[in-house]
This record gives sequence, C-alpha cells and structure tokens, in this order.
Amino acid sequence: MYHRSLLTFITVAEQGSFLQAAKVLYLTPASVMNQMNNLEKQLGIQLLRRNNQGTSLTAAGQSFYEDAKQFIQASQQAIQRARQIAQAEETRRQATIRVGTSMLRSCKPLMDLWEGIDHVDLPFQISIVPFDESPAGMKNMLSALGKEIDCFVSPCASPRWHQEYSIQLLHMGRSCVAVPRNHRLAKRTSLTWDDLAGETLILVQRGASVVLDQLRDEIERFHPNVQIADVPAFHGMASFNLCEQMNYMMEIPDSWADIHPALVTLPMDWAYQVAYGIIYAKEPTPAVDEFIQWVKPLISAKKPLPSNAEFFLPSSSQGP
Repeated sequence: MYHRSLLTFITVAEQGSFLQAAKVLYLTPASVMNQMNNLEKQLGIQLLRRNNQGTSLTAAGQSFYEDAKQFIQASQQAIQRARQIAQAEETRRQATIRVGTSMLRSCKPLMDLWEGIDHVDLPFQISIVPFDESPAGMKNMLSALGKEIDCFVSPCASPRWHQEYSIQLLHMGRSCVAVPRNHRLAKRTSLTWDDLAGETLILVQRGASVVLDQLRDEIERFHPNVQIADVPAFHGMASFNLCEQMNYMMEIPDSWADIHPALVTLPMDWAYQVAYGIIYAKEPTPAVDEFIQWVKPLISAKKPLPSNAEFFLPSSSQGP
C-alpha cells in the first residue's frame, strides 16, 4: 500500500538519527541513509538536515512527516477493513445451515425457494438433519434448536413458540379434514358442518394453536354435536394412526394430504388457515440471521403472503 521508505523516513524523524533508526528497523545505517537520499531525490525536496549530532526535519520535512503518518495509518486501516470483509465473506461461504426435517415438518417448502437460483451462487451450505416428531422427539429437537439444528419448517401458530423462538412467516396453508378411506364421508369432494354432526374430530390440545383454539371455540359454541378428541401439542404419526384406527376425523393442513395412505384429505367449508414458518433460535448466530435475511426476498418473490396472514398468528407475532 505504501513504499517502505515512508516508514523508514518516519522512524528517522522520530529517532533523530540514522543510527538509532537503523537499530529500530534492524537495518544498517548505510541502508537507512541510502533510502533517505533516494526519497529526497525522488521528491526533489530536502526533508532532513544532517549534522554530527544526527538529523532534524526541515519545514517541508515536518509537513511530509505528519502527512506520511496519516497516510500509513489510513493504509493500515484500509487493509484491516478489507481483510475483515474478506474474512466475513469466507465465513459466510463456509457457513452451513442445518435444517431439520421430518415427515410432517418437511424442509421441502424451504428448499423450494431455491428453484430457479444457480446453486453456485448460494452463499450458504445446507445440511438436512432428520428428527423424530413424536412428542418426546419434538421436545428434544426444540431443545437442540440453535445447537444441533438451526431451523425447521412447521405450522407456527403456537403462542409458546412465538415467545420462545424466532419465526419467519413462510406461507399460508388451508385447514382441511382427513378421514379414513372406509369412512362414510371418504367419497365426498368437500365437507360442511352438517357432515361433521355426530363425528369425533381430532384436535391438538387447547393452547397449542391460536387458529385451532378458534376452531375449538366455534365447535363448542355452535356445533356441540361434534365431539373433540384431544392429542398432545404436537401432531405425530400417532395422531394419524388414531384417526384411522378409531374411524375419527382429523383437522390437518392441506400440505399433509398424502402423509398417511389410509386417510383421505377433504376441503372443509370453513375459513381457517394454517400459518407455516421457519422456526429458529430466539438469539440466532450471525450466519443464521443472515440466512433469514437472505431468504426473506425469496419468500416474497415466490408467493406474496395474503394481507390477512397475521390474523392467524398470536398477537405477539405481529410483524415477524
């Protein structure tokens, strides 16, 4: 960034002699003197007065000394900033985002964002980490969030999740009803509230979802002839098996339509929707935070969220 003779000149000016400057720079006095002579010749300016006691600066030398120090400091700062930027870019290129996936909480919606993007340009490496979605498995996975797993995709209307984790809204899905293939309604193309009369509907327990709590309230108030079978806060394959074995009905997002081969998923005559989001740690690493910021415009470009999307989330989640 700068000629070494500038540093030699600054050292001579501060030490007051070629001999002392040579000791500081681990050079010979002759080498220091030659550098100063060449510098003055190149500039066409006398910078130093030489005498038996050492050296002193001329007026021009004093001005050049002050400017040279600032120039070297600015050069060093420019190099440091460039190195920091290069290091950050290298760290980002090497960063691996660990995306959790399971049968019900598939990473596919997130991976679909990469369609049409040259993977060579992806600033992150993606590592897929499978996890067990039983109630115990979900608990373990959430404990590992930000440690062994960076993020996962899931329905995200849980008030507790919005308090304990960060959530980036991804898309809205339609709330449907699944029935066993031998159920009396399995051949229908869609369902109404009248069809649900006398049936048992599987719902996750109260408090697990804002939307499903609203659905539960509507059933209890206006459709008391529909029975509710509670399951734990997290749907797993046990919920699907219970639906098939007991000939129950089950509320599910439309994206789960083909999960269980013994069940048929039907649209229901209601306005309930399921919010899907990317769930990650409340205090994410810089790499994960940058990953989320990088994903946001891809979400908007893929399919803009409906204007009423936040209605289906806990009130504390406004503007995720």
